[in-house]
Amino acid sequence: MMAGTRRTLAGSDPSPSPRRGVSARIGGVSALAVTALIVLTGCFGSDAPQQADDGGDFADDGCTNVVVATSSEKVNMLDALADAFKESPQHKALDTCATVHPINVSSGDATRYLTSGEDWPDENTRRWPTLWSPASTVWTDRVAAAASPSLVGEPESFTHTPVVFGVPETMAKALGWPSAEIGISDFANLCADPAGWGSVGKSLWGSFKISKTNPNTSTTGLSAILMQSYEASGKSADLTTDDVAAAADFSRLFEECVIHYGDTTGKVLKRLYDQTQKGSNGSGYVSAIAIEETSLLNYNQGNPDSHTVQPGEKLTAPKEKLVAIYPAGGSMWSDNPITVLGADWVTDAQREAGLAFAAFLKTEAAQKILPDYGFRPLDDSVPLGKLFTEKYGVDPAQPAVSLPKPDVDVVSAAIDQWTQIRKPSSVLEVIDISGSMDEPIGDGRSKLDGAIEGAQTTLGHFRRSDEVGVWAFTTGLDSGPGGNIATLRDIAPLGSDLESLQSSLDDLRFSNRQGTPLYDAIAAAYDEMKQRAEPGRINAIVVLSDGQDTDSQMSLDSLITKIGKASREGGDAAPVRIFPIAYGEGADTTALQRIAEATGGQWFDASDPAKIDLVFASVINNF
Repeated sequence: MMAGTRRTLAGSDPSPSPRRGVSARIGGVSALAVTALIVLTGCFGSDAPQQADDGGDFADDGCTNVVVATSSEKVNMLDALADAFKESPQHKALDTCATVHPINVSSGDATRYLTSGEDWPDENTRRWPTLWSPASTVWTDRVAAAASPSLVGEPESFTHTPVVFGVPETMAKALGWPSAEIGISDFANLCADPAGWGSVGKSLWGSFKISKTNPNTSTTGLSAILMQSYEASGKSADLTTDDVAAAADFSRLFEECVIHYGDTTGKVLKRLYDQTQKGSNGSGYVSAIAIEETSLLNYNQGNPDSHTVQPGEKLTAPKEKLVAIYPAGGSMWSDNPITVLGADWVTDAQREAGLAFAAFLKTEAAQKILPDYGFRPLDDSVPLGKLFTEKYGVDPAQPAVSLPKPDVDVVSAAIDQWTQIRKPSSVLEVIDISGSMDEPIGDGRSKLDGAIEGAQTTLGHFRRSDEVGVWAFTTGLDSGPGGNIATLRDIAPLGSDLESLQSSLDDLRFSNRQGTPLYDAIAAAYDEMKQRAEPGRINAIVVLSDGQDTDSQMSLDSLITKIGKASREGGDAAPVRIFPIAYGEGADTTALQRIAEATGGQWFDASDPAKIDLVFASVINNF
């Protein structure tokens, strides 16, 4: 089970305490390289490294401070490895003691930070990483190609986990699990069949629904699109850019089953877990989720979002487990490298300690720790232990076929293709412009300034063919559907309207701002979107609000009843999901979370309003 709890959250936010007065820029990153990265990774990440409110583990303990930036599913494990390192020969050989601190940073975000040419985005320089451990060397390859090979040093894998499709056990059995071989083509056929689950005798389950993450920020999302190309080509090695191009139609069909995208699988798994625990079957929400095996193991132990487990925290297993479908055509592996960064903020002492920790991870003592956290050791002589069994939904003998990582140009071609063939979106953004939006957020901007700039920045994510509409709401407005709503743009294909829409958003700074009819505005937006929602699109409403509802005629319970009708078992062919952003400390997070859950959407925490642009980016990654 989930062994080894953490002392405190690794991503705590100590007050700023500059470590040294030298420039902390990353060396060797040219403007051309940054431009190349934008082509490779896009502009959208989730958030800056996690932060809390005290010094915690990051207080100076007299030892060399070594931070490891890593994806969330490895934080618990790396903390246990950091403790074991203290007792290792590698640590004892150092001239000065060293303390290793893992922090949670997604692989895609770290890629973006490392190639930006800017400081690491954390005010506390003690939290800037010496080591980087993304989920895959795909990310280190991309940084090396877009910036400088010296920036990522010499990454070496220390553990690995295959990419699988997590399917609720009851649904997997309907597909013939565990005896039948199930491939990505089988999922694609279920997607293409109008009968959906009815094609295997389960018509009550509705359409077949897939969850995938955005390949610009997520390793599993990136691996999934490469696995689709492998499947379409019939290959198990030597994937080429021509193969990717030839797979476009197959991948487009597969994408049509996606409910929505996102930064991490954790949010989708948490939604599924919550539904299951409340007694409602998750089949109305999602049928298969592209995830790493380790995330599936975490889910089945009661940690769906792979969060940092705190001392004394009790985990409750889901009422129905997920089982791992290892695609018959093969799985890619997340090879989890670790490397000492070639950034100029890394001191000689930190580099020495970082190399020692990386060497320790290859030892038998370290490799024996990995299986307790759901990761497979590289050392085949190390037993996998009790987690890697059917009880927890996995098969230690799988995958039967391992798909190699393609060349970086093939990876780039697959991402470029995904931006063109991903599921189309129809999104209505609904922005609160009540009086409280005038409050400052500490960087010379008001809340409204931050909301406008966040919305403007993320509009570039949409394709010309995606439908985009923007409403604003407060009391005292006479125009718009239902009153108290201003229509900045009707829902329509974005086309060439990007600049004019950005200008319209600027106009909000001069708008009338009074009360907050939040529920009425959401109800009107839902009615509008339901009338025009189409199968084959991601139909969504993004709501930004910084306060409590003060002026609606509709109650929260009535709103939940209204918007939740289509979320019953099986759902409908064109669901409208709501993605609220709780903006600032005054936002009604409880109400916004209920609204999201009623429609199968997700809510986002922007309690630190200065980070609204990053939160907006995280939301838009779903589309």
